[in-house]
Amino acid sequence: MQQEARTVVREYAEAVFRRARTPMEPLNYEVDWADQPSRHLSYPDAPRLPLPLDGPPLPTLRDLFTGAGRPPAGGWTLPALATLLRLSYGVLDRRLTVNWNQDLAKRTHFEHAVWGRGTASGGGMYPVEIFLVAGASAPLLPGVYHYHTGQHVLERLLLGDVAGTVRAAVGDAAGAADSFLVASIRFWKNSFKYNSFCYHVVTQDLGALLGSWDLLARGLGVPLPRLLGFDPAPVDRLLGFDGERESAFAVVPLSWADAEPTGATAPAPETRVRHRAFERSRRLREFPAVTAVHRAAAAPAVPDPDALVAAAPGDLPGEPVALPAPLLDRLARPLSTVLATRSSSFGRFRRPPELTAAELGTTLAFATAGRHHPADVGLPADAPPLTRLWVFANHVDGLPTGTYAYCPRRHALLPAAGEPAGGMSAFLQQQYFLTNYTMGQVGAVLAISGRLDAVLDAVGPRGYRLLNAEIGAVAQRTYCAAAAQRVGCGAVLGFDNVAMDDALGLTGGDERTVLFVLLGHHPEDVADVVYRL
Repeated sequence: MQQEARTVVREYAEAVFRRARTPMEPLNYEVDWADQPSRHLSYPDAPRLPLPLDGPPLPTLRDLFTGAGRPPAGGWTLPALATLLRLSYGVLDRRLTVNWNQDLAKRTHFEHAVWGRGTASGGGMYPVEIFLVAGASAPLLPGVYHYHTGQHVLERLLLGDVAGTVRAAVGDAAGAADSFLVASIRFWKNSFKYNSFCYHVVTQDLGALLGSWDLLARGLGVPLPRLLGFDPAPVDRLLGFDGERESAFAVVPLSWADAEPTGATAPAPETRVRHRAFERSRRLREFPAVTAVHRAAAAPAVPDPDALVAAAPGDLPGEPVALPAPLLDRLARPLSTVLATRSSSFGRFRRPPELTAAELGTTLAFATAGRHHPADVGLPADAPPLTRLWVFANHVDGLPTGTYAYCPRRHALLPAAGEPAGGMSAFLQQQYFLTNYTMGQVGAVLAISGRLDAVLDAVGPRGYRLLNAEIGAVAQRTYCAAAAQRVGCGAVLGFDNVAMDDALGLTGGDERTVLFVLLGHHPEDVADVVYRL
């Protein structure tokens, strides 16, 4: 059964990697924008609890990077939880930016407005939903709550202590906690636009959110274990999900400050949320490829820690190219400010000025400095990451044009396959099949890679989620480092992976590029509007 599920995951991933050459089904799909789902899921009949807006102060990215000035470790409070939710996934501002996206004109109208959030999301779809299962020690009534991202409130869906159901699903990994955050994925919020490509995108969206939570938890001085290897079925039943259109993907145990956790409580069979979520779409489509890969990847994780350590990409041979030391002064902005100003560049890149080698090195160093494995897979704390960052140096002041692998241990670049024939800008533009970026204006393209086959062999089909979660977390840290330095940044999935792998010398191996991040500069004299909430 596990082998059959791995085959399904491998075939889906291969279709994703080759979609620039062989389009994924369904062909000629047209998005029905008039019938798209609501960007902010709500339960209209549920009581609402307003959350505080003013949370505790947060350290700078520099302090998080160096380990200086962190707050003392403690437990969760309601203001700390509200800060985590708002800065990671709540609405922070309305943005109107001059760029090359084809839908720019209609964004001036309120019904098509862009609302900025602290965490990046593929296509701005934000398919993750956040629930709080509060136990007896929580500072609010025990029960199940949904975080309404548009209004920054908790919607109470069920009253009573049902935390035992979640504890039973995650097992010993829950520790002494009696409350839990649950991150679920509602596929239709993404698949209405990306159809079969949805599952690849949303599993990276989850990782980006976990990356934000990791930074915020460290800034708040609270623990945040991230569990991805649990059985989702009992949690899905509790939250009223069918497991096919929406399912629980991550659980975070919470221990409250100044409260004695109640520990284990018995599961509550047959107890489930009765409130119904509002569905804006008249027609919900399902896509066989998404359903099949979700069923396969939901198989229980059976990690082999030794094999998983061995699945990390190895060092490349060659003489390293040293990078300038990280620009710590450029990271001296509060995490709250960084998340509030994080944005995707779309078509705004302009040269000059050039991206510098120091800016590139600072971004690479911060992106790879976090917790690599946002999951409970039994890895030792010093295990190497499952991902690697590559650099297509296009226009970087102080760095020859070419392809490189980043080595965090030496803070250096290892030369890869050199500059593609015809020049780097021309090559990148030829391999990018969307129209919202001009590669000649981009300083560098980062590629995040991983050894999917090795991870699947080490964890089972659930390894696909694990790897994509780490990729999303690395991308979010890249966004934060760029925002702190006022460097333009944009994560994209629109490159021909086969050609990009070949340009890095990866053809013939099991390491594949998965996600790409563009870096460069924006002109300062632009007519952008940002309305802070």
